[in-house]
Amino acid sequence: MMSADASSNLRYLIWGEGGWIADQLKNLMLKQGKDVHSTAVRMQNIDEVRKILDEIKPDRVIICAGKTGRPNVDWCEDHKMDTIESNVLGTLMLAGECANRKIHTIVLATGCIYRSEYSADRTKILSRPFKETDPANFNGSFYSETKAYVEGMLRHYEGVLVLRLRMPVSDDLHPRSFVTKIKSYARVVNVPNSHSILHDLLPLIPIFAEHKETGVLNFTNPGAASHNEVLELYAEIVEPGFTWENFTLEEQAKVIKADRSNCELDCGKLLGLVEGYREEGYEVEVPEIHEAYRRCFARMKAGEQSRAGAGVV
Repeated sequence: MMSADASSNLRYLIWGEGGWIADQLKNLMLKQGKDVHSTAVRMQNIDEVRKILDEIKPDRVIICAGKTGRPNVDWCEDHKMDTIESNVLGTLMLAGECANRKIHTIVLATGCIYRSEYSADRTKILSRPFKETDPANFNGSFYSETKAYVEGMLRHYEGVLVLRLRMPVSDDLHPRSFVTKIKSYARVVNVPNSHSILHDLLPLIPIFAEHKETGVLNFTNPGAASHNEVLELYAEIVEPGFTWENFTLEEQAKVIKADRSNCELDCGKLLGLVEGYREEGYEVEVPEIHEAYRRCFARMKAGEQSRAGAGVV
């Protein structure tokens, strides 16, 4: 374990300034009193990358940048060159530059490179959760194809930790949050999946950086929750009376350009690290996904009531 003095002297640089997760992470680390900086420099612009690394001289780099597509990954189907330049060339160039400088690097990636086996009605997962060592088995979208390729390449870089997020969720109804997306759809599929509750997971990132963890890590809450289970909890806690309609994956396929990954990731490795950190004195916890959603929606409701009490709309 790094000493408290050594840890406090670390300088962090977050790539992806202005992004949803990047800004949340920066604010969290600033509240922790860390020396943290951020940049919106495009990763594929190697001259600018080198310039900002020379100026900031970070001890740790956290990459939150990349193309996920807006409003969804279908965007990547029509912008393949942009997706390659950011998700592939940019990520590898930046990670390589950091490796050459002996800068520990964390890359926020995705677990949407797998497809689990489901029951005929898609309500139960029949296959075991995917571990970090399992090869990707889903390339139904160009986004997932680029992410699987980059993860394979990053495994050969020194000092790199790849974090696989899935369907990230914040404590508010930010447009990028999974909950905000599905509650706004006219109809939703109902398939169990892994999810990443950011309130639980983001505090682990600076700890990973301090410990210079490397390799690949499934970065989700343990367990799987279906779309209906998520919306049922949302309606119970946040918005009583909220309703929605379902449709099948076959019906969904008619209105989307790219196929979607549906899967459960194994969190054993993550939970082992968390337990070790707790023994070191860190106050961290990654609750099971249903409990995590219940707590998330309780915080969301409390936040809404606080803003209403303050007259903030």
